[in-house]
Amino acid sequence: MLTKSSTEMVRQQNSVLVLSSLRRHGPLAHTDIAAATGLASATVSAITADLERTGALERHEQHVSGGRGRPRVLFARRRDHRYLITVRISSDTLQYSLADYTGTLIDRFDEPRDEAGPSTAQFVEAFREAVLRLMRRSGLDADRIAAISISSKGLVDPHGSRLLWSPIFGYEQIDFSAQLALPPSMRVRLNNETPLVAQALARRADRDGDAPFRSLAALSLGHSIGLGIARRGAAGDIEVSAPNFGHMLNAADGKLCRCGSRGCIEASAGFYGILRTAFEVPPDTIPAKFVPLAEMDKIALRARQGHRMSEYAFRQAGLAIGQGLSRMLSLFGNMPVAIAGHGTRYMDLLSRGLEEGLQQSLHVRIYGTPKITVVADEATLVFEGHVERALAEIDQDVAGLRADEATA
Repeated sequence: MLTKSSTEMVRQQNSVLVLSSLRRHGPLAHTDIAAATGLASATVSAITADLERTGALERHEQHVSGGRGRPRVLFARRRDHRYLITVRISSDTLQYSLADYTGTLIDRFDEPRDEAGPSTAQFVEAFREAVLRLMRRSGLDADRIAAISISSKGLVDPHGSRLLWSPIFGYEQIDFSAQLALPPSMRVRLNNETPLVAQALARRADRDGDAPFRSLAALSLGHSIGLGIARRGAAGDIEVSAPNFGHMLNAADGKLCRCGSRGCIEASAGFYGILRTAFEVPPDTIPAKFVPLAEMDKIALRARQGHRMSEYAFRQAGLAIGQGLSRMLSLFGNMPVAIAGHGTRYMDLLSRGLEEGLQQSLHVRIYGTPKITVVADEATLVFEGHVERALAEIDQDVAGLRADEATA
């Protein structure tokens, strides 16, 4: 027998289902919501009425073509009900974006990151000021912002807002929630960047694909090397994980990585690794923190013109990536691989080593090379991943689910 508390929990979970279906599909009629969620018609009616009262939903009338018959009523997420801020921390810039409750981008600006690197205290203060400036530009009070979703390369606390290691700050940890000193109504969440790309690509495939989505891997090539894996979970949801791919030990060749270890994939395949090999710099040389894209383009041009060491550097980078992917496929099974990031502009130079590294795996030789595609505009995918993940958490707040779980 359901108790009052368990009945309320079911109602809250059903409310999340309704909000989720409207987030993924846009405005829907009552019958479409029932079909998308599997909920009974009476349950949908009660939930939509409740969410309208709280201001989370609004209804629109869709008139039938020709003007005959009663208008069709569509339910939609109310755009100004909640807002969220996303921040992408990359090697050379920070991108601040503001989105509404439907996930629509409202405002955005970029700020360059000082290559010399400010102190952590200076970085956090500049970060906080940029967030407040984004709010002032749109005339929003702090209590209208439900979440701040931050992404960075490196290692993050998967359950909070703490940066454990990054190419920018090294082992100097930052707890964004604690150090930003923002109002408690703003939930601060830190994400590893590449899983956000995997989440966005999985959602696109789930929405637009000809066959039901099963799994994919997103690989980011650039100053850092990252990997995100998205898979269909047992409950039907998309589950995303972030293996520490770039810093997976790959070769006993003594190449020093930015993390301090030797032989990581990134030590060969990151931009600093390619530069070091191309110019025959000793492998134990302390890596450069940042390699300008213009410098990488020069090395690529030399490689395409037949310069032996430049060509070799890209081939070795591809080899390290292919070997890493072969291990990933052996553990998780075959899945398509989408490659993003600035490094995709050198795929013609990386592909030979990449194929060679994959073919060294028995798994690949038996089951075949996975489908590999290059995807453009990594920044857009990161933003979509931010919005998908942050709005899913905000929906739980709107339904009262997380507050009750915290109390329990």
